[in-house]
Amino acid sequence: MNDIHPPQLPHGDLDEILPGVFFVTGQVRPEFGGNKVQFSRNMIVVKDGDALTLVNTLRLDEARLAQLEAIGAVQNIVKLGAFHGRDDAFYRDRYDAPVWAPENMPHERGVKTDLALTPDAPGPVSDGSAFVFETAATAEAILRLDRSDGILLSCDSLQNWTGPDEYFDDASAKSMDARGFFKEANIGPGWRNAAKPDASDFSRLLKLKFAHLLSAHGEPLLDRAHAAISKTIATAYGQPS
Repeated sequence: MNDIHPPQLPHGDLDEILPGVFFVTGQVRPEFGGNKVQFSRNMIVVKDGDALTLVNTLRLDEARLAQLEAIGAVQNIVKLGAFHGRDDAFYRDRYDAPVWAPENMPHERGVKTDLALTPDAPGPVSDGSAFVFETAATAEAILRLDRSDGILLSCDSLQNWTGPDEYFDDASAKSMDARGFFKEANIGPGWRNAAKPDASDFSRLLKLKFAHLLSAHGEPLLDRAHAAISKTIATAYGQPS
């Protein structure tokens, strides 16, 4: 395979954070309004039998790709948020895996939505179900796993950065701190500003059973995610009904 994809960037190890659910943190260096920034992002890998589903893709180095392939066979790629997708084409080309995404999801580098990620329909994971933000101006979804008392896999909508990590540069850390990115169980400030979701979406979300949040941004929030997210939503909107 000719390496026509964006380069692999620094990242850590692929760790099993919950049974059958793996988590890896790495770096991204996007440009917004002509300004280059540098911060962290996460990929989540879900094992379902021998099949692996990659959520919020992050390109791994060859050593970690070998580790990934030892866990199972990559059979699905999931794009949950409109502002992600840098490495989707790499995994699509390497594993010939279909891309799942909610309706109206934009893509880049020749990627398209192969399979629709919709509520109340079969998805990429046998115990998974999709939650789609209906009022957001940009395509965004959450994948809920019905295991370990409920796991939410999110992209930009729900984040859990409690502070900058090793993948930030100083300027980005300072700017994002000032803009309110470093809060537990946070509604992503950049996403909220662009997508303008209504409280009704979050009211529906809180009706789901879940204990854990694994986001594209921030640390895993284990065991108490529902209470923490409920508090965030109450503060942001007043208690949604």
